[in-house]
Amino acid sequence: MKLNAGIITKKLAETKTFYTETLGFGVTFENEFYLLLHTPDKKAELSFLLPDHPSQQALFKPAFDGKGVYLTIEVDKVDEWYEKLKAKKIKIEIEIRNEPWGDRHFAIKDPNGVGIDIVTYAQPN
Repeated sequence: MKLNAGIITKKLAETKTFYTETLGFGVTFENEFYLLLHTPDKKAELSFLLPDHPSQQALFKPAFDGKGVYLTIEVDKVDEWYEKLKAKKIKIEIEIRNEPWGDRHFAIKDPNGVGIDIVTYAQPN
């Protein structure tokens, strides 16, 4: 089984730029109403669909409202990612921090309002 999460948005161009230039994702496929991206290691994909497109059924027409969705991206060196994104002037929504359960992480937001938690997992102290 393979999972591909999707978000319905009018911001396909901004989304493509954000994920490819900010996070290093690649483009698996795109056309005028659909964008399929993959993580740099090609182990996961994320898709974006233009709302109200005539090719889609009613279930897949309403646009995402920018709330209630988050992504977690696990990286080996979260501090390096934090510094890299700050250098790119990406707004940090939650500053880098250690959690009692072992995570070291920070958060940003994509152009659609999706929270992105960037984390390195560790054993709790």
